[in-house]
Amino acid sequence: MTSCQPYELTDDQREMQALVREFAEREIAPHAAEWDQTHTFPTDVIRKLGELGAMGVGFPEEYGGLGMGAVAQALVIEELARFDSSVAVTIGANVSIAGDPVLLFGTEEQKQRWLVPLAQGEHLGAFASTEPSGGSDIQAARTTARRDGDEWVINGTKSFTTNAGNDLSAFVIVTAQTETNSGTKLTAFIVPTGTTGYESQPPYHKMGWHASDTRELVFSDCRVPNEAMLGELGKGARVFLQPLDGGRVGVAAMSVGLAQGALEQASAYAQERVAFGAPIARQQAIQFKLAEMKTQIAAARLLTYRAAALKEAGQPYTEEAASAKLFASEVAVRAAEENMQIHGGYGYIEESAVPRFYRDAKILTIGEGTSEILKLVIARKMGLAG
Repeated sequence: MTSCQPYELTDDQREMQALVREFAEREIAPHAAEWDQTHTFPTDVIRKLGELGAMGVGFPEEYGGLGMGAVAQALVIEELARFDSSVAVTIGANVSIAGDPVLLFGTEEQKQRWLVPLAQGEHLGAFASTEPSGGSDIQAARTTARRDGDEWVINGTKSFTTNAGNDLSAFVIVTAQTETNSGTKLTAFIVPTGTTGYESQPPYHKMGWHASDTRELVFSDCRVPNEAMLGELGKGARVFLQPLDGGRVGVAAMSVGLAQGALEQASAYAQERVAFGAPIARQQAIQFKLAEMKTQIAAARLLTYRAAALKEAGQPYTEEAASAKLFASEVAVRAAEENMQIHGGYGYIEESAVPRFYRDAKILTIGEGTSEILKLVIARKMGLAG
């Protein structure tokens, strides 16, 4: 696949797409509503997805992956989100903001210890950067790491961390302020689950993504060896920001999947629902809604595949990832809203998937960079912002 023709999927990519779609229809769709209502993290299904290879699709074979690249990984996330965004974000976060930093910045020992089992689906990882006092301004972090001999002592609190408190959680990457020769700068550390002084708090009671694991983390004199440092001293911002582009592609893919699922629900209902003696799908107002949804989703999908293709080719893709995430996430919100509008009163009843998709959509415009931050990223790439 070339970056100029991201819509031409290879046979292997189509095969992986079909494999995940079949799995999602069989293993996820029948249970997603129950997981949502009971706020249950679907451990068994995540394990099965790991065995299927869903977590290692884009990682090199030498580190436990399938070596299929970023486009195939985006296809996996998209297919999962067609039925359940909670499952999709679990896999997406594990890959992009836990696995990618280790791949890009880890030592060989760190890759063997943490990346290989992650890619093979044996455990999950997390990245803790956001703090209660700040979101997008990662440089304002108050968490600290103090050197004590051959160890680092971490103190602070992180918020909105995905995959850090379930039975499959194995490690979390933490950014903390450290003293360097050029002043106080962020450094990243890998903290294994179970380390003394590292405690995950109860899950947040969220508006959506009820079946995903999102928590606050507290570090109190948490000691890790010097070998736990990920990347260079004082270069923690880079460890976070470089993989963030891949995370944005993942959220864009999730947005496309959710929007596609909403379109399928709305289209099916419009052909079944009879009003004034005919299916409402025959009404021009409904036809226009469905046509606009399909067109917007197609555009979002192309933006997403293009960003993924650039990543796969090793080319710069910061602007493309921001554009894909910005557009696709807002398309997902509109698609979820139109889906509910087409369903009318039935769409407001929790017995259907419509409200769940509506609740799950909004966070897509917030996580991995708000729409406002993404517009700044794009503007800077255009040379319009300082």
